[in-house]
Order: sequence, then structure tokens, then C-alpha cells
Amino acid sequence: MNASHDTEQNAYQSLSETTEHDDPRWAFGTGVEDVAAEITSPVPDGVDPADLAAYCLMLGDDALLCSHRLSEWVSNAPELEEEVALANTALDLLGQARVLLARAGHVEGRDRDEDALAYLRTDAEFRNVALAELSDDLDFARAIARLLIFSSWRLALLHRLLGSADPVIAAVAGKGVKELTYHRDYAARWTLRLGDGTDESHARMQAALDALWPYVGELFRTSDEERRLVEAGVAVDPADTREEVDAVLDQVLEKATLTRPDRPFIGTIGGRSGRQGVHTEHLGHALAEMQSLARQHPGATW
Repeated sequence: MNASHDTEQNAYQSLSETTEHDDPRWAFGTGVEDVAAEITSPVPDGVDPADLAAYCLMLGDDALLCSHRLSEWVSNAPELEEEVALANTALDLLGQARVLLARAGHVEGRDRDEDALAYLRTDAEFRNVALAELSDDLDFARAIARLLIFSSWRLALLHRLLGSADPVIAAVAGKGVKELTYHRDYAARWTLRLGDGTDESHARMQAALDALWPYVGELFRTSDEERRLVEAGVAVDPADTREEVDAVLDQVLEKATLTRPDRPFIGTIGGRSGRQGVHTEHLGHALAEMQSLARQHPGATW
């Protein structure tokens, strides 16, 4: 077996590598043992199905769009190992998105499955935060900065959702915590490498953080649906994660000799932002690419 074959096989094997307790290290599919049983679980008592569907869309759309942006690095990453790592991080998030979108489709009762929700909605129907939809423009520092911020925030959310009254959300959190812990560690290591590297890598990493920081404030805004679901024990208030996320980011940035940006929140339009279907121009471009095949050949099978 030659060297190139060894490298190819090792990269492929890493996709199915397992860790202790036989947990898949990388996500193929959802990672939930009995997906159908989980997704069709009854709506918790006292919970408005419309609120639960909206919340599943919020969490699912965040994962779906961030996964799509990470997948754009396939064949574009600076090193082969990073290409595999980013692709698998995207798969982890796609697995979370599949379960959450399927749960949203079941709960809303409009005969829409995960594919219909991913491929047949307009941009105004998506409920993701802006940070997830922004283009990296193939700037590796920006991809790392986004992943650091996003994974730190989502990990804090999922930790708090382990005890959610909704069994599907709790199951996604149970698997997602392990995945997001790795995602955050991966992004933190690259932040240190770039921030404390050369003058050029430091400047580009700082510029990436500066560009993304105006979108950080949206992560901690609480929607009406979230506020009602917090009372029902299903959701968590994202505002409650701010202190934890700030502490993580401050620690990483200090070690990386980077400066915490002093950029104001980009704001809302009439009090509305991504959770209410108001997005940047980046989402339309992302959906045009992500949805093109499904829209050109609706219902196609192969």
C-alpha cells in the first residue's frame, strides 16, 4: 500500500472513528438511536405546539446554515487535515439540524418533513441568527472566528437544554454537547495559532473578529417564543448564557494576544432580527446554492 493510499484511507477511517462508549465521533445521520420514536414524542403538557415548532426551527436553522457555510471549505481549506475536520464539524451540525427540523415538521402538523423545511422555505421563513448565515468569503480566519463564537454560544445553550421537557431537544443536547465541545476546542486552538502567530495571521484573525462582532449581540436576544417556552421548561433564555460565553471568549482572546472588539450590535429592524425572519443579504445567496437542486427537481429520487 503506497503513502498516498495510506493518507486517503486514514482520512476516510477518521470519519467513522469511535470513542469510548461507542459514541460516533463524527455524525452520520442524526446520532439519535430511535429517531422516529423521538420525533413523534408527544408535545409536553402545557406547551403550545406552534411555539415548540418555532423553537426547533430556530435551533435547527442555526445548525443548518452554519453547517452549509462550513461545507463550503471542502476542497478550499488550507490543509487536507483541516478540510476533513471542517467537513466533519459541518456533518455534526447537519445531524443536529435534521432531528430538529424533523421535530418542527411533526409538531407543526403541516405535512412538511426535514427536506421540505430545509429546501422549500423562503429566506423570510428561516429563523436562524445572522452569525450562522454570513459568508466567510473563503477567509479562513473568519471561518475560525465564527466557529469559535458560534460553538461557545451553542455549547452554553445545549448544556442548559440537557434537562429540556421536550425529549427531542434534550436528546439533541445530549449528543450535541460532546460535538460542540470538540468544535469549540478546535476553533480555540486555531485562534491561538493565528492570533499568536505571525504579524499577518494576527492581523487577519483580529480583522475577522472585528467583522463578526456586530452580530454577537443577537445571540443573546430572547424571542417571545423562547420566553414562553422557558416557563414551560422546554427552552432556555439565551440571555442567561452571556456571562459564560463572554468568559470563554475573553480567555481565548487573551491567550491568543487578540483584542476583544469594541463594536456595537448591528441592531434590529423594528425590533425584528433573524428569529423573526429578518436576515442579511447573505442568506439569500446561501439558499440559492443550498436549495437549487431540490427546487429544480422537486421530489426527485435516485
